[in-house]
Amino acid sequence: MFRIPLLGVACALAFAPNASAHVTLENQQAPIGASYKAVLRVPHGCNGSATVALRVRIPEGYLDVKPMPKAGWKLDVTRGKYQKPVSLRDAKVSEGVTEVDWTGGNLPDSYYDEFVLTGTIGDDLQAGQTMYFAVVQECEKGVNRWIEIPAAGGAPAVRGEQSEPAAGLRLLPKG
Repeated sequence: MFRIPLLGVACALAFAPNASAHVTLENQQAPIGASYKAVLRVPHGCNGSATVALRVRIPEGYLDVKPMPKAGWKLDVTRGKYQKPVSLRDAKVSEGVTEVDWTGGNLPDSYYDEFVLTGTIGDDLQAGQTMYFAVVQECEKGVNRWIEIPAAGGAPAVRGEQSEPAAGLRLLPKG
C-alpha cells in the first residue's frame, strides 16, 4: 500500500540536484566591515577525476585577503587594482589580492577538502547583497567552472537552475 508513494519519493530524491555537488562556502553570510574566513569546501573532483588545482577570483569588496597554504600544493597570489577604491577601516584601498590559486596538489574524487582565505568585508557594501566567489576547479581530466552568477538585480538562482553556480556570501548589516 505504501510502496508506490515511497518509490515516488525515492525516485524524486535520487534525481534531485545535489546541493553539495559544487564548491560552496562553509559560512554563507557575514556582516559588512567584519573579518571573514572564507572556507571553500570541495566535495568531489571532475567526473571521477582528482582535483589538481583550485583558482579563486576574489570578489570586489573582499579585502586584505590572505590565503592559507596547503601541504603539497603550490600557492600563487595575484594582486591588482580594484574597479573602484573601497573603504577598509576608515582608509581608501585601491588595490589588493584579486585571485588565489592552489596548484600541483592531488585531491582524489572520493575525498573532500577545504581551501581557506581570510579577509575583511569592505565597509562600502550594502546589506542584503550577495558577494560571489568564482572558482575554477581543474582536474586530471576535466574542469568544473563554478562561476555562474545571477544577473544583476536578479534573485539568486533556484536550486538546480544553474549548473555551475559560484559560491555566494550573503552580506548582513554591520554588527
